Amino acid sequence: MPDIRRIGVFLGGTALLIALGVSVSPARPEPVAPDDDPFYSAPSDIAEHAPGSLLNHREISIFGLPIRVSTWHLQYRTTGPEGRPVAAVATVMVSASPWPGPGARPLLSYQVAEDSLGTRCAPSFALHGGRDSAVSSTAIETPFIVDALRRGWAVVVPDYQGPESRFLDGANSGRAVLDGIRAARTFAPAGLSAASPIGAWGYSGGAFATLWAAQLRRTYAPELPIAGVTAGGIPTDLATMARNADGGAQAGLSMLIVLALIRNAPGSELAGLLNDRGRAALSEAAGSCGLDLLTRYSDVHLDEYSKTPELLSQSAFAAAARQQELGDDTPDMPLYLYHSTTDETIPIAGFDTLTQRYCGPKSTVIAHRSGAAGHKTTALVEAPGGMAFLADRFAGEPLAPGCSVS
Repeated sequence: MPDIRRIGVFLGGTALLIALGVSVSPARPEPVAPDDDPFYSAPSDIAEHAPGSLLNHREISIFGLPIRVSTWHLQYRTTGPEGRPVAAVATVMVSASPWPGPGARPLLSYQVAEDSLGTRCAPSFALHGGRDSAVSSTAIETPFIVDALRRGWAVVVPDYQGPESRFLDGANSGRAVLDGIRAARTFAPAGLSAASPIGAWGYSGGAFATLWAAQLRRTYAPELPIAGVTAGGIPTDLATMARNADGGAQAGLSMLIVLALIRNAPGSELAGLLNDRGRAALSEAAGSCGLDLLTRYSDVHLDEYSKTPELLSQSAFAAAARQQELGDDTPDMPLYLYHSTTDETIPIAGFDTLTQRYCGPKSTVIAHRSGAAGHKTTALVEAPGGMAFLADRFAGEPLAPGCSVS
């Protein structure tokens, strides 16, 4: 049994070093931001390509990882809002060391908590060497990616919010994750194949995209045999999350939730609830990362931006939020879920409800109610358990169907 506390401290220290290194390193120029980089532009014939088709690729050098890897940006076709074909980008990393086996090299789809309204916050930009607040989430989560690479796994990190940075658009995110896996598996230089075991992992906003992909796999990508999914700190009950943050130090999260839901459905009644100050905030937020909004809107109340008191109690907000809630479909692969009982950002009650929805007669679910202190600490402390679960699935270790909650 690994010393979870020791591993958690190691990962936390590594994350801090990487974040500091990225922010101050003068060794290389910052890459062109996605909105100004022609690589991210969709080809004119994108509609002629099937979902998951590779559209373009380029080899990149990745910032300061303590391991030798080959890294590429893949541009691929996915399915955006209203079924529109759109071009997404994913970063694929493969260790320079040969896979020790047995079997084919596994592929882990790792979803970073992008939590943004702008493409400069995308993981592909951060992994290529982007700086400032745009890279904070990716830098903090990089140690988990490094752990997977050290095991010999290939890793694909999709910009699952897509070219429009649609935070909290579940179906859009889930399809982009699945199509990123499709593109990575067919990219010959990565050395993967149809025999490569597939896993998926995400924490917080990354867990949202991961589980939407798990729910959609059966209907959208039935040919992808996902061996297992790990997800922690799962965003559930968006209304409660927003109320919990409103007026406090994390009030920027409540703003992010409301503004994202409006951007994802601009014609909804929710947009009509904003006052002049709210409409200005919506415009100002374009291109912002989550950290930007947390800083900008600390301690504010949503009612300052609304025509109607108690915006979060309005039916228009409830309708917009309901469309993005997890749990309407049950994933058909083994799940390892974890969440802190003292999570200050996403209350545990929503996790318990989601677990109950996923725990059907044919489900295979391990749900862990963690005693770790809070949202960020749990990401570190519980990572070894999530990693071990995926390693066992890749190794073909048997796991009896059923639902286990501890």
